[in-house]
Amino acid sequence: MAVVDSPRRSPARRPTSAVATRRAGRRRQAEVPAPRTTVSRAWGSPVTSYYLIGGSTLLLLLLGLMMVLSSSSVRSLQESGSPFGAFLNQTRFALVALPVAVVISRIPPHWFRRLAWPGMFIAAAMQALVFVPGLRAAAGGNAGWVVIGGQNLQPAEFGKLGLALWLGAVLGAKGPLLRRWTHVLFPAVFVAVGFLAMLLYTHDVGTALVLILLIAGALWVAGVPMAMFTVAGTGVTAAVAYLVVSSDNRRERIAMLFGGGDSDPLGMGLQPRRALQGLGTGGVSGVGLGESREKWLWLPEAHNDYIFAIIGEELGLLGTLLVLALFTALAIGFTRVIRNHPDRFVKITTAAIGAWILSQALINIGVVIGIFPVIGLPLPLVSAGGSALVTTMAALGIVLAFARHEPGAQEALAARRSSMRNSLSVVAPRRRGR
Repeated sequence: MAVVDSPRRSPARRPTSAVATRRAGRRRQAEVPAPRTTVSRAWGSPVTSYYLIGGSTLLLLLLGLMMVLSSSSVRSLQESGSPFGAFLNQTRFALVALPVAVVISRIPPHWFRRLAWPGMFIAAAMQALVFVPGLRAAAGGNAGWVVIGGQNLQPAEFGKLGLALWLGAVLGAKGPLLRRWTHVLFPAVFVAVGFLAMLLYTHDVGTALVLILLIAGALWVAGVPMAMFTVAGTGVTAAVAYLVVSSDNRRERIAMLFGGGDSDPLGMGLQPRRALQGLGTGGVSGVGLGESREKWLWLPEAHNDYIFAIIGEELGLLGTLLVLALFTALAIGFTRVIRNHPDRFVKITTAAIGAWILSQALINIGVVIGIFPVIGLPLPLVSAGGSALVTTMAALGIVLAFARHEPGAQEALAARRSSMRNSLSVVAPRRRGR
């Protein structure tokens, strides 16, 4: 008799408990990525740094032109018979600086490394022109100007740009060797000290302070140990203290900051007092664009070092917050480039340029609101000044070139250009020939 095998029965499935079901559901939900919001997608985009830096630069430039026109109209009318004199001069430099920045922003980063040493020699040669008696010119106690072809130039502005590129190339090449004192001192610190010595010869202490902060920003991102910063900081503090006590003018400015010093209402304390009065008059929304009272020769440097006071007077607290927001956007853009770009040269150069522009803006605003002594530095991109505008725009063009070459940025920009072309071809299709 044949034996027929009975079919196998699958083992009974154990009932899943409610707790296990909930845990499995939570695991499945955790595996599914949460949808990204528009803000998070924009922040994570590889071109965010590019748009932050480019947009803030353009807005500050336009705001600066508008405020130079407003703040300089009375002085220009008195000096040249036209209210547009200083504005047209600043516009001329802006029309040079903007294309220069656009062209520079299209250059690959490795070319800047190649230009670092030639740029350094050119900057040093320009700074040496202040020793030529026939070219040197002084303004406001600062002998750091030269006159070439009837045009005033400030070589220190070109020195900032040249030194930033050169420090990026030199410190970026040294890498881990920067943990040794000799590799920090030679040649980076020695050359930088040489630039500082030439600046101090012209009595331009304000620009020298900015240059010190530029060097510090480059060394910090390059990875110089904190012990070296401590020693260098002690030396810089001692040098600044000596410069202050050795000059009657600088001692007077420090005394004024703490309520003493010049009591003459038309003397050294004129501009700080009038600047604070202008800021106080502006209130929240300002007295209106073009309606400043301080620009009627009460504030001598209204279109230059104290233009922030005119912004506060005419555009109020909202206008000053706009300026602070734009410089904050620049700072965020610089930080993103430093963090995201893999090239050490790019990181260090961006840190140097960022320390230069942001520290100068901070010092200028601090002087206007009365927390720093009067130093005599313009507000980058906003104050009148041709040399400063051209070199600052060139420096920002370099950082824009770096931002365009962040990982994934080139592809993202190409994709956006392609998408824009496709959209335009749909909206405005070409006419077909008959």
